[in-house]
Amino acid sequence: MNKATFKTGSVIILLTALAACKQRSASERRQADSAASTVSQPMPKNAHFPGDAVSFCKPSGLSRNDSAIFMDGGGRDFQLSKINNIESLTAPQGMVYISGGDFSMGGVNPVGMSDGGHNDMEDARPVHRVGVSPFFMDATEVTNKEFAEFVKATGYVTIAEQKPTKEEFPDAPEENLIAGSLVFSPPKEKVSLDNFLRWWSYQKGADWRHPTGEGSSIAGRENYPVVQIAWEDAAAYAKWAGKRLPTEAEWEFAARAGRSGELYTWGNKLQPNGKWMANIFEGSFPDHDSGADGFVGIAPVKRFPANDYGLYDIAGNVWEWCSDWYRSDYYASQSQNKISVNPKGPSDSFDPEEPGVKKKVQRGGSFLCTDQYCTRYMVGTRGKGEYRSASNHIGFRCVKDVAKTGKKFAMK
Repeated sequence: MNKATFKTGSVIILLTALAACKQRSASERRQADSAASTVSQPMPKNAHFPGDAVSFCKPSGLSRNDSAIFMDGGGRDFQLSKINNIESLTAPQGMVYISGGDFSMGGVNPVGMSDGGHNDMEDARPVHRVGVSPFFMDATEVTNKEFAEFVKATGYVTIAEQKPTKEEFPDAPEENLIAGSLVFSPPKEKVSLDNFLRWWSYQKGADWRHPTGEGSSIAGRENYPVVQIAWEDAAAYAKWAGKRLPTEAEWEFAARAGRSGELYTWGNKLQPNGKWMANIFEGSFPDHDSGADGFVGIAPVKRFPANDYGLYDIAGNVWEWCSDWYRSDYYASQSQNKISVNPKGPSDSFDPEEPGVKKKVQRGGSFLCTDQYCTRYMVGTRGKGEYRSASNHIGFRCVKDVAKTGKKFAMK
C-alpha cells in the first residue's frame, strides 16, 4: 500500500467513525447521560467521551491519522466504563480501594501510530466486556523491604535461589545446573532485535537479594520493587500477607482507573506536555538507555505520578504477575459473552510461540519496554512468562478481597 492509498483509507475510517457518532438517537443520548450520572468512584477526564461512548469519534490527544488507526485497530469496540455506585471503604495500609464495575477489556493494534511500536498485540483482542467486584490493591509494587519481612518470618527460599534439578532439565550438563536467573545484559553496540539472547544472560547467584548476580546487592534499595521473583514466589508472598495475586481483569480495571480505551493509564499521549509518566527505556535499545525519564534501569516506587485510582508504577518499572494462565486465544473465547463477570482466566496455558511452556500473565511492562521493541506499557496489552522463571525486570503487587455483607461491602 502506498502512502496516498494509506492516507485515503485513514480518512474513510475517520469519516465513518464520525458519522456513527452523529447517528445516535436522542433517547440513546439520554440513556447514556443517565448511566453516566450513577458513577460514584472518580471518573476523571471522561468529558471527552461522546455520549454512550460506544466508539470514540476522535480519541482525546490523538492526531487524525492516529485516531483513524486507533478506530480501525479495535478502538471502535470500547464502551464507557461503569463504576459501581457503592459506599467507599477504608483500605488497609499501603492499599487502595477499587469499587469495581463493568469495563471494556483489551487493546488496539497500535502499529502505525505515533509511539505505537511494531507489535500488533493480537492477543489483546477482541475487546470484550468484563465486570469485576470490589477489591483492594497494593498502591505500589511489592518492595525489597516488604519481601525481606516475608522471608525473615517464613524462611522462604525463592526459585532463583534453588539449584535446578536434573528432572527439570534432563539435557543440561551437571556443571550448568547452578542457582541463578536471567539478567538484562546490554551489548556494547547496536544489535539486531531478532534474538533476545543478545541482551539477556543467565547469571550465577542472581536472585532477589542479588538482582544482577553475584556481587550485586539491594543494600540501600529497600524502596525498590523486589525482582527475580517467579510466579510461585509471588503467590507465596501474597498468601502469607493475607492477600492474593490479581486476576488479569482486576489488574486492567484498576490500571484503567475509569478511563475507557485510552492507550496509557494517563491518557493517549506517551509524554503529555513533554513529561515522562513511567519508567521505560529511552535511547537506543538494547545497548544504551539514555535515562531521559530520570532513571537508567529500575526505579524506586512512587517516582512517577499515580494513576487516577492512586496506583503507582502501574505502567513500566517492572512486570507484574497476575493469577491467570496465559493463552493467546483467551480473549476470543470470552468475546461471545455479553459480559464476563470476575473471569479467572483459562484452565491451562498455551502460547503458539512456545508450545508446551506453561506461562502466566504478566502486566504493565517494565523499564526495558520501548517503542523500538516492546510497547507493553500500553494499558490494554498483555505480557507472559514461564511461571517458574524470574528475571531482574519482573515483580508483582497484590490484591485483597472485599466481602459483601447485605448491601454493603466489608474487608475479608
